[in-house]
Amino acid sequence: MQRAAHAGLGAVGAGAAIVLGLDVAYLAEIDPLRRTISEHGLGEHGWLFALGLGLLAAGSLAIGASLVGRGVAAVRSFGTVALAAWSAGLLVAAWFPKHDWSVGPSLSGSIHRVGGIVAFLSLPLAALVIARPWRRHPEWRRPALAVLALGLGSLLWVLGIAGAVVAAESSGLPWWRVMPLGLVERGMAVTEVAALVALGVWAARGGGAGQSVPRSPER
Repeated sequence: MQRAAHAGLGAVGAGAAIVLGLDVAYLAEIDPLRRTISEHGLGEHGWLFALGLGLLAAGSLAIGASLVGRGVAAVRSFGTVALAAWSAGLLVAAWFPKHDWSVGPSLSGSIHRVGGIVAFLSLPLAALVIARPWRRHPEWRRPALAVLALGLGSLLWVLGIAGAVVAAESSGLPWWRVMPLGLVERGMAVTEVAALVALGVWAARGGGAGQSVPRSPER
């Protein structure tokens, strides 16, 4: 199970590096303050963007399997299901490119948006639900609190976007112009990947010589 966690962390790191590399490579062409990360899926290197999301999804599944195998999370718990939903949302967003507004809205873009919403909402919920039962455990308190903090931070980003949508309804402006959407999305993505890495590091930790991780309080 520790090997699965290490493999998952490696996949997550590789996926994040690919997406970050695209952001850096196209910094002169894509305004990071206004244009979303998914813009990379429309260019000639869209396959690299899809690969990056695919690696993030695969790494997340490996981390989830490790958490279940080591008893940190129950296989049928809401947290485990939410982590799987994050992976599924990433795969949907990778397979279906976003709207190309130079052409107009598309079915692919609508599916991409749903996948993104599912992913960005599911990861904070997974982190909060998985970590909460362990926040007072003598051995696993620190990793649990780290995951809780990052999960809460991720959720606050999501709520901030939801608040901008509500504000846009009353102001009459398009919701993506109420805030610097690209910057907010990137901040949310960084926080959520950090929460995922914290879960992976937790799953990869040993329980001490000859010891195993205690079973989740959810069981």
